[in-house]
Amino acid sequence: MRIGMGLNYSGGFAETAAEVADLERAGLDIAFVHEAYSFDAVSQLGYLAAKTSTIQLASGIFQIYTRTPSLTAMTAAGLDFVSGGRFVMGIGASGPQVIEGFHGVKYDAPLARTREVVEICRQVWRREKVVHDGKYYQIPLPADKGTGLGKPLKLINHPVRERIPILIASLGPKNVALTAEIAEGWEPIFYYPEKAASVWGESLAAGKAKRDPSLGELDVYASPVLAIGEDVEHLLDFVRPHIALYVGGMGAKGKNFYNDLAVRYGYEKEAETIQDLYLAGKKEEAAAAVPDDLVRAVSLIGPESYVAERVAAFAESGVTALNVAPIAPDRAGRVALIEKFRKICG
Repeated sequence: MRIGMGLNYSGGFAETAAEVADLERAGLDIAFVHEAYSFDAVSQLGYLAAKTSTIQLASGIFQIYTRTPSLTAMTAAGLDFVSGGRFVMGIGASGPQVIEGFHGVKYDAPLARTREVVEICRQVWRREKVVHDGKYYQIPLPADKGTGLGKPLKLINHPVRERIPILIASLGPKNVALTAEIAEGWEPIFYYPEKAASVWGESLAAGKAKRDPSLGELDVYASPVLAIGEDVEHLLDFVRPHIALYVGGMGAKGKNFYNDLAVRYGYEKEAETIQDLYLAGKKEEAAAAVPDDLVRAVSLIGPESYVAERVAAFAESGVTALNVAPIAPDRAGRVALIEKFRKICG
């Protein structure tokens, strides 16, 4: 089982890089830099590339609306170059609150746009002259939409790889099917091993039926919170506010993808309660309403033997990488926790 970890995206690049170098030695396989509406992920990824040597570096995620497809491809090729072929491009649609609220860009057609972005990126990496006549992206821009001076161009530089791995963060049935069809990796949120097949199995099968064999098997990145020990039970309460934030606060009524996921997991009444409380400003009550079995199922918190059992459950359900959030008081504690977890995962 491969081990990953999401990094702080709010600054402190030098401190983060020093910690990642320690984590690299401790056995971490891949580090993710998030891109919400803080510092951009590219700056930190480039910095990390210069401070590490073997660990993979991933965007977690580039939002598909905020860069043109060609710029997304150029950025990925540049990061792959400075890291010596260690970059994994995580992309996703994010949500309308961020895309329209912070970027001022219309949030529309996430599936179709994702497919077109992936097609264009791979064309750029192959150093073909980029020609794309899609519904949402036309390259070169047609004469009637611009000056008429655009012409097909190819990337000047030779990329390290002509196929950089693409990982898509997706949740809904159609999004997951698309991911299984066109991406090298899939990153769901709040992954519940025992319910994964009933929630996502049909979508994954539909996508894999159309999958190009050259893509290989689909990597699945689950993202549990991690704590190992005999006295860590109380840390389950650390997870509750995070789940409540997404299920309750990430979107309006009827427009919350994470709430929909909780419903599909079988928590319809609980999801409604969490959302009502959260939107009413009762965040602590919303967190307390998150079901215990949901918190336990999507986390890795408990004694070493229990965590090992849960790792096996994740693996049995199809997970190939655990992108953990280690709970520890400081850098040394996080490094020690990853070392321990590495021994459990093999």
